[in-house]
Amino acid sequence: MPRQARLDFPGALHHVISRGVAKCRIFSETPDYKFFIDVLGSLLKESGTQCLAWVLMPTHFHLLLRTGKRPLTWLMHRLLLRYSLHFNHRYRRPGHLFQNRYKSILCEEEQYLLELVRYIHLNPIRTGRTETMTGLAGYPWSGHGVLLGGAKAEWQEIDEVLGMFGRSRDKARGAYESFVRAGLGMGHRNDLSGGGLMRSVGGAAGVEGVLRERQKSQSDERILGSGEYVGEVLREIEHRDRRKEGFKKRLTPEQVVEKASEAMGVTLAEVKARSRARRVTEARSLACKWLVEDLGMRVIDVARLLGVTSAAVVFAVKRGKKVEVRDEARL
Repeated sequence: MPRQARLDFPGALHHVISRGVAKCRIFSETPDYKFFIDVLGSLLKESGTQCLAWVLMPTHFHLLLRTGKRPLTWLMHRLLLRYSLHFNHRYRRPGHLFQNRYKSILCEEEQYLLELVRYIHLNPIRTGRTETMTGLAGYPWSGHGVLLGGAKAEWQEIDEVLGMFGRSRDKARGAYESFVRAGLGMGHRNDLSGGGLMRSVGGAAGVEGVLRERQKSQSDERILGSGEYVGEVLREIEHRDRRKEGFKKRLTPEQVVEKASEAMGVTLAEVKARSRARRVTEARSLACKWLVEDLGMRVIDVARLLGVTSAAVVFAVKRGKKVEVRDEARL
């Protein structure tokens, strides 16, 4: 059965989970944890991604991420690759370190953000690494201690989470700790980690209720949210896919470049000649944005078409977005 495409867009909230192959350790010593955190922090900053909760365990890790200017796949590919190379070199081991590809669940933020923060940060107690709330606060490889103020991670988003518990930082931390403590007896939660329909309706009991009442509830293995939310996301993704397919049927890549040239008031010849004049550069940037994001072309293919580097295309896409908004240019 083919893999389903990942669901992602700027501002999307993801619960990311990755485990060692055959349940092997992925963190053995303190330098391993520190290296992972350093790489994660730099990639979060570079991609504009927010991390609202995280925990590193010997055999797996959880991250709660909100997509920024770069897609989740960009960050995770670099994080897992760089860490795998580090770990395998350090311990002289061959082969894959992580089990299959990482799991990413698109989450309905309003309903699940705080529940996921709590669920992720309680992992050390749930798995027996520590037994008490005091021990949890002192667990060094988690965002829980950062939220409580006992540890530091400059790249972790704490203001948003604490802001949901109060305006005063001290009161907010106390309320947050009480919220986490209230989840101690919840154990493993199927409504946060079960698949498809189980997530959408709140675990096994919810599934039984739906079946008993013979209700219809839309579900998707990649999404944590209500049936209504799942439907909204899938309709939006379908709309984007149809839009891309429509552009592909109506326009060739060369025609897209020509349209970008016309929008900026320059000639196609100027764009192809790679002039550095401002309007020409903006036309090339607009073309890159349309080709990559609206036609769905690969960056490397756009680079070949325009005779530039892949890095130049990535940069041009970002600039093209600004040009598109500023000039109200439409493909």
